[in-house]
Amino acid sequence: MKTLIVIPSRLAATRLPGKPLLKINGLSIISHVLKKAEKAKIGDVLVATENKEIVDDVKKNGGQAVLTSNKHNTGTDRIYEALQKTEISNIDLVMNLQGDEPLIDVDDIRSLNQLMINTNSKIGTLASKILDKKLYDNQSVVKVKTKEELNHKNFPEAIYFKRKTLKNDLNTYHHVGIYCYEMRTLKDFVSHKQSPNETKYNLEQLRALENKIKINVALAKSHSIGIDTKEDFVAIKKIMEYKT
Repeated sequence: MKTLIVIPSRLAATRLPGKPLLKINGLSIISHVLKKAEKAKIGDVLVATENKEIVDDVKKNGGQAVLTSNKHNTGTDRIYEALQKTEISNIDLVMNLQGDEPLIDVDDIRSLNQLMINTNSKIGTLASKILDKKLYDNQSVVKVKTKEELNHKNFPEAIYFKRKTLKNDLNTYHHVGIYCYEMRTLKDFVSHKQSPNETKYNLEQLRALENKIKINVALAKSHSIGIDTKEDFVAIKKIMEYKT
């Protein structure tokens, strides 16, 4: 099966404007994510963006990028437009990788892709165990509840995604924002309008569940930290610069 990784990215982030082009070790955040995606070696990698500056940066660093509309409500809708514009064909699976997670584990990308191939699932995503109890109340951390307890061999269905949940809620995990779509399912997903709960909680995965599209969840090896604020950027910059 042929997989294409698409990384949606834009400069107009509300909490940290311009973050895709902020540099760590001389390389932009978006290009760090691009390099991680390429390192996974599961297929071609494409950045989908509404900003020419991001296109230029990606191409300067040896990657492929597509300029899209600035009217999209979600990253998945942006990805679908990029698919219409790319010359890459015969795609079976589309991996949606977050453009603000330069510490994403390459093995997690590979394992999600392999699980999708092995199980013929419609949509797959990742989650990690919640080790810090404070995260249950933290609404910037998305939680997912699964039908079974996660281990490194199973791929159970998600029951729901929430921003706040009870501490003793069984089979509840920290959602990792990476998705893999079967191509036909991606077409189906973007054909539906945004659901009320999707817009209320700003969780596009609720559009899938509310339209009876199943999402399977795999246990991640590690939890990648996203860059949403200046504090996040400083923390990740320290980690990445220390590693080198």
